[in-house]
Amino acid sequence: MRGLTTRGRSFLAAGLTALLCSYLLGQSALLRVGVLLVALPVAAALLLVRTRYRVASGRRLTPHRASAGQEARVHLRVDNISRVPTGLLMLEDKVPYVLGPRPRFVLDRVEPRGFREVSYRVRSDLRGRYPLGPLQLRLTDPFGMCELTRSFSAADTLTVVPQVQPLPAVRLSGEWAGYGDSTSRAVALAGDDDTVPREYRHGDDLRRVHWKSTAKYGELMVRREEQPLKARATVLLDTREIGHRGSGPASSFEWAVSCAASVGGHLLERGYRTRLLTDSGIQVPETNAPGTGSVSDSVGLLLDALAVVEHSSGSGLARAEEVLRMGGEGLLVAILGTLDDEQVASLGRLRRRAGAAVAFVLDTGSWAGLRQVFPDSGHDELERPVRLLREAGWTVLPAQAGDAVPELWRLADRQAQAQARKGASA
Repeated sequence: MRGLTTRGRSFLAAGLTALLCSYLLGQSALLRVGVLLVALPVAAALLLVRTRYRVASGRRLTPHRASAGQEARVHLRVDNISRVPTGLLMLEDKVPYVLGPRPRFVLDRVEPRGFREVSYRVRSDLRGRYPLGPLQLRLTDPFGMCELTRSFSAADTLTVVPQVQPLPAVRLSGEWAGYGDSTSRAVALAGDDDTVPREYRHGDDLRRVHWKSTAKYGELMVRREEQPLKARATVLLDTREIGHRGSGPASSFEWAVSCAASVGGHLLERGYRTRLLTDSGIQVPETNAPGTGSVSDSVGLLLDALAVVEHSSGSGLARAEEVLRMGGEGLLVAILGTLDDEQVASLGRLRRRAGAAVAFVLDTGSWAGLRQVFPDSGHDELERPVRLLREAGWTVLPAQAGDAVPELWRLADRQAQAQARKGASA
């Protein structure tokens, strides 16, 4: 009886009232009307309770991983696995309010062993992981007197990742880390050590003689034990809450996250073994390494991590420095908020361990709208860290609200070449 709708409760109340009036007034006609009004909702409830539908549902997301501001489509399928046709079915899928209103659908009739497919669109400007479901199924009688709600248990998750911008291919010096007999870029097919026979040279260790190749070529051959050069990169993301300004999708922090996603994805596509590191020391292990799957899988893991990254309560880069001190060779790309002298000194120490270092230094005042009100404010706040980082050997890219990451990345190439020419002339 709890499933009675407003219409069913109204009919029941009217019927009871008619029965009471017929008893008080002695009107038999009211008695027949009252019995009819009471019988209708009760009969509808009994009929609905005795209904034995067997219904299965499925959900499919296209795509599972959507960029912020991009629409995703959710496909729902309802199968009638019983031998009798269903009545009127109403579907309602649970979605977070950030993705939009709850979708509702009405299915008139599903034949035995038949199915129906419906779909709806969701969209979010905020990155994150959002649960979808479970799907609720509402059964109702033809008169709308009674309604029962049943829920499926299955649910899915839609991951909204930061926006990724394609970056141009640039050449930065000092990107490679490794050693071996050859200085060319190589990939070991059988592990870290690539065993390739070559002719014997004076001074070679006799324990490296490769007897099978010696017998094949008729001259003494030795194993060339080579560890190929490995392209490693670290993307350092500054998540300090005090280092960023603005709120929502238009904040400097969201720009920094999108920049980290663009740079990380670009490096992975170029074959770098890339890891993500935050100022608090939290890191995503190296992706694109042997045995970690395809490049698209590695990019997906990086984007999934950036989809849920949040502000940190820290005030410095000490924890990130500890992590990089234990292994920070290769290319280092830092996306930084507001910096003070202590943090600049820490970045200067990190530069000594990196083969190449690129820093996006955000002018956070431009995201807060301070430059529009006070055009001359904050110059020292930005110019001093930029100058000190350049003196420490960083390729520094000052960024303001509205700047495009591909243009800044192209500027890094020009700055790196200028620094190389300056060093050669010196």
